[in-house]
Amino acid sequence: MALFLHISLKMWQEMAKYGRKLVEHGLVESNFGNISVRAGDKMLITRSGTALDEITGDNVVEVDIRDTSSLDIIASSETVVHREIYRKTSALAIIHAHCPYAVVESLLSGAGKVILPVDSEGQYFLGNIPVVGGGIGSRELAENLADSLSGQRGAVVFSHGTFAIGRTLGEAYIVTTQLEHSCRIKYLYELAKVKQ
Repeated sequence: MALFLHISLKMWQEMAKYGRKLVEHGLVESNFGNISVRAGDKMLITRSGTALDEITGDNVVEVDIRDTSSLDIIASSETVVHREIYRKTSALAIIHAHCPYAVVESLLSGAGKVILPVDSEGQYFLGNIPVVGGGIGSRELAENLADSLSGQRGAVVFSHGTFAIGRTLGEAYIVTTQLEHSCRIKYLYELAKVKQ
């Protein structure tokens, strides 16, 4: 039991670290987005309404990955989405942010389409970025995202934000920053072309 408590403490401290980074770098507004990490058949996920730059052990919830739980009601509204991603991918960490340029590019591209990075890093590290449809916290979104992320490290939910996966929160954070960087470069490039 003491070992699990130590692991849980370390996990929510990592979640707090990356939550602060997300807010500081403008990748999410404080009370939006969510973060989770997998521990065997469980996941730790931020509570609904948690300010990501103020994560403590009190606003992280442990829920089962296999089945819904009575704690789902206080966990993030995206718990069903995180659960499905863990079920269908090898992810051990998930970050959902509301990156502004990624949201804009999803609106320009449309649900079911892809965002084609114009920068070499985006082309190399991300490839075509799927734009996934489905309502916030819906079963449809959970299935669409899990399917997309079984072959990708990141995707953008139409008009909503990014989901990035990794073996660690550090990896998921890097994918989040890459998604936003590529979408920003694409937006600015296309804007410059229009003004020529």
